[in-house]
Amino acid sequence: MTQIASNLRLGAENLLMNCAGVRSGQSLLVIAEDPACGMYGEGLADAIADVARDLGCDVTVTVLPFDPGQADNSDDILASMEPHDQTVFLHRVGDQLRFSSVLASKRPIVCYALDREMLASGFGQTDHDAMIELKNLVNRALAGAQDIHLTCPLGTDVRGGRAQFPNSGSDTSVVRFPQSVFTPVPGSGFRGTVAQAGFLVGTGSNYYDPYGVELRDTLFIAFEDERITGFDGSAEDVAAARKHYCHVADQLGIDPWVMHSWHAGIHPGCAFKDSAGASLERWSGGAFGNPRLLHFHTCGNYAPGEISLNIVDPTVLIDGVPVWQEGRFFPGRLAGGEELLDRYEQLGALFRAPAQEIGLSANGRLQFEA
Repeated sequence: MTQIASNLRLGAENLLMNCAGVRSGQSLLVIAEDPACGMYGEGLADAIADVARDLGCDVTVTVLPFDPGQADNSDDILASMEPHDQTVFLHRVGDQLRFSSVLASKRPIVCYALDREMLASGFGQTDHDAMIELKNLVNRALAGAQDIHLTCPLGTDVRGGRAQFPNSGSDTSVVRFPQSVFTPVPGSGFRGTVAQAGFLVGTGSNYYDPYGVELRDTLFIAFEDERITGFDGSAEDVAAARKHYCHVADQLGIDPWVMHSWHAGIHPGCAFKDSAGASLERWSGGAFGNPRLLHFHTCGNYAPGEISLNIVDPTVLIDGVPVWQEGRFFPGRLAGGEELLDRYEQLGALFRAPAQEIGLSANGRLQFEA
């Protein structure tokens, strides 16, 4: 057996066996992003491949640079996947295609544990089935709610009725690992104001220049149903936001003023230890699963949109019950939540002492620069 640290092995086995469902004799393709690109850490692909071989799989690792237009060549990606029983993406192209129908028949895995440390932590080790069950509990609560109210310390105040989820089908064409968010709640039926500080940043769907813009103060974005209706704040921030939304929309030929959907993190083991400003791309791809973060998909009438609005330490009242309270997620307040935590001891332990690191700067806020 390959010598892999025990915690890292447990995380890799959770990915491969519980999530990807690979078994001895199967063929696995790992599409890995070159670590020099700065997104995925050195040695992560090799560790996963070694554990897969120990499980009896025939493994192919393909290392590619990151090309922002790579998702447009989905035929090549599909062709490379075709001979294999399963594919794991350690590459941003998998994230770019997560809402695309081109991967729906293959259902590959996209890994959001960005390095060996994340995979070896509670984020990577927590039973994938437990996280799927937790996601489903949240979805049921939101779908059945009469009143959903979102607030945050900066002044977010958003309210709506039950989540109007699509009637059928998965919310993504890929399988997320770790499963760290619930199904995006459509903006329809919601209204209010989102308070935004630090920056506006992309969603990983497309990469454009600039990918993020700085906010000097708190910007307030008003919306009703699925339409952004205005910005309020300093003249400088309002001008920067309007310019950025129009710039991104013009580049991609989309409607800038869409407030498409929102969801929050549900994984108590998700930690992001660097400052968000050190790499906005890495932060937006690695921190979103922490319950201290809730984000809206905006700019473009599709998930995940092109500009993410990120709320720190949200409170989410579901029919008056604070299921998220100042950034702390309490699954025991959901129907079936206590039973779930009892059955999965590791998940229960994580919720008693959840990860707190989400990329905040020394002043306790998100900042554009490290």
